[in-house]
Formats: sequence, structure tokens, C-alpha cells
Amino acid sequence: MALPACAARALRPPMQPERRAPARTTCPRRHSRVEAELAASRPGSVAASVRTGPPRGVSRGLNSQPLLDEPLKASSSLAGAVRTPLFALLPRGRRRRMHDLRRRWDLGSLCRALLTRGLAALGHSLKHVLGAIFSKIFGPLASVGNMDEKSNKLLLALVMLFLFAVIVLQYVCPGTECQLLRLQAFSSPMPDPYRSEDESSARFVPRYNFSRGDLLRKVDFDIKGDDLIVFLHIQKTGGTTFGRHLVRNIQLEQPCECRVGQKKCTCHRPGKRETWLFSRFSTGWSCGLHADWTELTSCVPAVVDGKRDARLRPSRNFHYITILRDPVSRYLSEWRHVQRGATWKASLHVCDGRPPTSEELPSCYTGDDWSGCPLKEFMDCPYNLANNRQVRMLSDLTLVGCYNLSVMPEKQRNKVLLESAKSNLKHMAFFGLTEFQRKTQYLFEKTFNMNFISPFTQYNTTRASSVEINEEIQKRIEGLNFLDMELYSYAKDLFLQRYQFMRQKEHQEARQKRQEQRKFLKGRFLQTHFQSQGQSQSQNQSQNPNPNANQNATQNLIQNLTQNSSQKENSESQKQNPGQEQSDGSTSSGTNDYLGSVEKWR
Repeated sequence: MALPACAARALRPPMQPERRAPARTTCPRRHSRVEAELAASRPGSVAASVRTGPPRGVSRGLNSQPLLDEPLKASSSLAGAVRTPLFALLPRGRRRRMHDLRRRWDLGSLCRALLTRGLAALGHSLKHVLGAIFSKIFGPLASVGNMDEKSNKLLLALVMLFLFAVIVLQYVCPGTECQLLRLQAFSSPMPDPYRSEDESSARFVPRYNFSRGDLLRKVDFDIKGDDLIVFLHIQKTGGTTFGRHLVRNIQLEQPCECRVGQKKCTCHRPGKRETWLFSRFSTGWSCGLHADWTELTSCVPAVVDGKRDARLRPSRNFHYITILRDPVSRYLSEWRHVQRGATWKASLHVCDGRPPTSEELPSCYTGDDWSGCPLKEFMDCPYNLANNRQVRMLSDLTLVGCYNLSVMPEKQRNKVLLESAKSNLKHMAFFGLTEFQRKTQYLFEKTFNMNFISPFTQYNTTRASSVEINEEIQKRIEGLNFLDMELYSYAKDLFLQRYQFMRQKEHQEARQKRQEQRKFLKGRFLQTHFQSQGQSQSQNQSQNPNPNANQNATQNLIQNLTQNSSQKENSESQKQNPGQEQSDGSTSSGTNDYLGSVEKWR
């Protein structure tokens, strides 16, 4: 078979063996593949030696020179050192594209090859491991020990799908935030979140006697009316967290509008441009920074209704609420806060219509702030308002002459301040404790009939807990805050008694509701029974049955139902109130049982 002229010229040795640009062939593009095949079929030809190299599009190495500049060495069997360009048989545009592709994907092809080989080795090892496991498990049931090729491919596909799902799941819901990864749903039922919140016994021994009116705190607060909730914020008691709960975490018909970058939120009543909450995050410090009881009781009515005529002012109720904290922890937290530069200079301390003078309330430091002060210096200052701060902020200072210490002796002054703080705290609509976050949430919801969206969180690690003090310093702090220690003990006793009283009242109401449901179901059952019995009597009148027997059967049925229901109620009451006398299910009798049990606990 005769070769075309262009192919013969391509196979002919060049006239000038020195390196130069190859002459462009004049053959049509469709004959280039035929020429290459014919040249490769010749033994010892240059094209055959080209075939021994790497395939088209695959690089020779990372450090190799461009293919256009690298001459091809002929085999030793050829006569003379004939050098021909590698892509002499390809068009110039194709050679340029292949050169660019090789330079661009040189490192990428290596990575892909390594990744492909690694995945293949991993899949091969997984196939053998899983195959061994399946042969161990299903070996006795299978007639053939080894799985066929289709089963191996299916198993490998399932394993790769599982790994891909795990990776995607880690991106979608990382950590323990994903609800699907939590195993609590498959565990036992959730325990009571209010039980042993402070790692102490749920049943405590009361120290104070409180009446039913002191324990039952239920405020008829209508957010659409004119009443107002006033939050008394004491420094370093967790009031900032509780204040945010009030404006961001309550289920309301018209929630508070809180904008990004602004501390204050707009808390209007539904259908009115009037606030229902007087706090730092709703109205700001309208009565001064951290205003106390004396300032708020005289300032809030004037701020809320000051622009209205006295005859047009509504007769509103002001429901005061606050948060208390353990005095030692609160004192250490305030010291750390003062160390960082806090001064509370904006506090007005207005009492009896005027602020205190510099002689009545001297400063503990000279300069702009008291930053960096040691704890000893903080405790040595006799004018430090951190001492007994909770008693001072909850008492009526007008009873002791405000900040004038010369009005009465110190011992009498302390006694009046403590009794005033206790009385104001007891008659407040609500107060909570920082150490009992969940119980605080529960009592607030029961008091105002308002529910929070998310539960409160108990933080046991604070800045105060990180301060290590010895027993001597702790006793000195307790001595400096002896009024706060007495007030906190009183408040904790009242708080826990209110909590137990409300919980017991809730159980009694639930038991009474179940009794009413059982009575309703019993009546429905008796009604259907009498209807069926009347129908049977009308059908059997022709047979002259004994009417006394039917009446006796009905009476026996009623007695059995009554006895069974009474036994169930007695067993439930014994489970809920062990060691106490059984009540008739009413609220008044339940209250008497609780107050009687307080005497037994003593």
C-alpha cells in the first residue's frame, strides 16, 4: 500500500539536524491521525519511540521542561542522532493547549492520583474487614463463604454513604447543639428541675412563721390596664440578667421591641403607647443610677404620671420586684467591679427631697475612680456603701434621717433599717434569689401569670467564686455585712417557703381537677348503664323479671365505683404528701396542712 506524499515527507529524515521550529505540514487535518498511526507502526521509527513515553496530556514530572522545548532522542538502533519535536505531528493550536493544560494541572493531577489511590486502598481494606465481619456473623447461614463482587460493591457504597452523612451532619449541627445527637430523649424521664438546685436537700426546716397571705403571692396584673412593674436593681445581684429576661424572654401579645446596638427596649401595652415595665432596659435610669427603695417610691409616680393633670391620673398599682444574692459573694463581686474602674458616680442617693452632702457621705478614694484597689483597702473604708448595701437599698431611709448618722445611735439605726428592709421585702410583689434561678422563674410565672420562653440558667462559676479568700477574711466580710447576712437568711427562708407552698397548691389543684374528671366519667358511665338497663327492662317485661335484683345490682355497682375512686385519691395524696394528714382536696385545707407541717418540721 502506497503512502501519501505528505506522510512520506514526514518520515523522511530532516535535511538540517540542528534544532529549529518544525515546518508546518500542508496535509489536511483529517490525515494527521492516519500519518501518526503509520509512523508508529514502523519498527524503530521516531514515532514508535514517542509511544514509549507518557500518554498524551500526562506530564513527565514536576521539574520537567516544557515539551515544546525538549527534543526527542531516537533509539540507539537508528543511524545518527535524529531529533524530532514531540508534537511535530499535531497542529500548533493543539500543541499550545496541551502545553498550557500540562503546566496548569501538573500538581493537581498528582494530588488527584494520590487521593484516588488512598481512597481505593481504604475501600479495599474496609471491604476485607467488613467481609470478614459478615462472614463471621452470617457464615453459618450462608452456603458460600465469600461474598460475590456485586455484594462487595453494594457494601462499599453503603459505607461511603454513611461516612458522607456523618461529615455532612458535623457541618450542619456541630458539637452537642444538634437535637438529633442528644441521647436524653432515649434516657429516663427528666427529673424535677427545681429539686436540689443549690446542691442541698429539697426539704428544709423553716425558721420563721409566715401567714397564708405572706406565702401566697398572686398578683392580678393586667398588662392592658394601668398597673406597672418596677424593678429595683441592686448592684452585683444578677439584676442585669434578670432585667434582660423581662424584656426579651417573656411570652407577650405584644413583645418588647429591642433593636441591635441599643440597651433600652420599647415595652408598650397592647394597643397603647405606654410602658408596663419600669426598669433599666425599658425606661433607663429615670430615677438615677441604681435607685433604691426610698428613691423609687417617690420618683416613679412622678416620672410616669408627671405630665398628666392630677385629676386625670389613673389609680394604678406599682408592683415592686427585686433580686437578692448571698452577701459575701455580692461583696466580692462588687470589689472586683470597682477594681475594674466602676464608680457609680451617677447615683443620686436622693432622700427626703435632697442628695446627701459630702460630710454625710464621704468618698473612699481620691481621683476619678478606685481602680486597682486591694481587698484590704476596700474593706478598711468606713464609708464604703458596699457594706450592707442590700439592707440600705431595700429600707426606708427617711425613718433614720437619711444619711445623717447623728440622728440616732448606730445600734438603733441598724435595727430600724433591718426591720424596714424585711417588711418591704415581704410586702413586695415578688423577689428572687440569684442562687435559685429556676425557682425564681417559677415563682415569677405563678405570681404574675406570665411565662418565660426559655428557662433560666444557673451559673455557679462567677468572678466572685474565682476569688480565693481564707476563713479570716470571710468572717470579716460577714461582719461588715452583718445586716445583709440577717436579711438574706430571712429572705431565703421566705423564698423557699413560698416555693413549697406554691408547689403544693399546684399539686392540690391538679388532684382536684382529676377528681372532677373522674366524677364526670363516672356520671357518664352510670348514665349509659341506666339507659342500657332501662332498655333491657322494657324488653323483658313480658317475662316478669324480679325488679329488686336489678336495683340491688345497680346499688352494688355505685358502691364499688365510689370505693375505687376514694382509694385512688387516698393513694395519690399519700404519694404527694407523705407523712402529712390527708386533705379533702380544697385549697383552704391544703393551706392548713402546709402550715401545720411547718410546725411539725420545727
